[in-house]
Amino acid sequence: MRSTEDLGASHGWRLQRGVLEDGREVFAKTGAVSPLFISEAEGLRWLGEVVAVPSVIEASMERLVLSWVPVEQPSARAAERFGRDLARLHRAGAPRFGAPWPGFIADLPMDNSPAADWPSFYASRRVLPFVRRARLPAQDVAAIERAVERFAEVTGRPEPPARVHGDLWSGNVLWSRGRGVLIDPAAHGGHRETDLAMLALFGAPYLERIMGAYGEEFPLADGWRERVPLHQLHPLLVHVVLYGGTYRDSLMKAVRRVLAL
Repeated sequence: MRSTEDLGASHGWRLQRGVLEDGREVFAKTGAVSPLFISEAEGLRWLGEVVAVPSVIEASMERLVLSWVPVEQPSARAAERFGRDLARLHRAGAPRFGAPWPGFIADLPMDNSPAADWPSFYASRRVLPFVRRARLPAQDVAAIERAVERFAEVTGRPEPPARVHGDLWSGNVLWSRGRGVLIDPAAHGGHRETDLAMLALFGAPYLERIMGAYGEEFPLADGWRERVPLHQLHPLLVHVVLYGGTYRDSLMKAVRRVLAL
């Protein structure tokens, strides 16, 4: 790169904006040698078969270089377009629950090996491993384990694997040129309600417009609103692991709602 601008750090990575010799603007993420960058690139390419994502320019164990995404303020029209795009992404599907690349969320590894159905994938690959990392009180662990035992009966009618972003909080949607552009995926074959529950967890601009357009394009199964806490268990556990007990109350509230389904 002929010039760079330091954008700070996130989860131990150095973030930069740069200009290549050919004049293209790029975003670069560097840090400890890790398969995370290659995994992120694979996920972006996979999602990019259907929706807008940054182009992968370079991916190695040392760094990830992506095309720069110019951002703008979100609008109701862009949110509706994003809802339709997200529906098409999910409907594009996946070969199985899981993914052929290593899984990561933030800098935390996740098991992406396949499972026969989504309840068992969610329990064994997403929820229980993070329960073990979260260092929760024994009574909390016991309550979460009771909730996990109910997954098969509370997840609604079975759906085929959806092509999901996997970490779809609002900060991973950049608004650019009238649409939402997905970044920082934890992409895998999963349940489409997971992405939607993650958008709702920390709020997203024009969320009702997003959901309305999504539902017109790809209607959700009955009871999806009641299942939102189920799909929020994993991201809340991740936040407990990363940031400590600040998120414990939110996590246990979601657990109680799952137990009440």
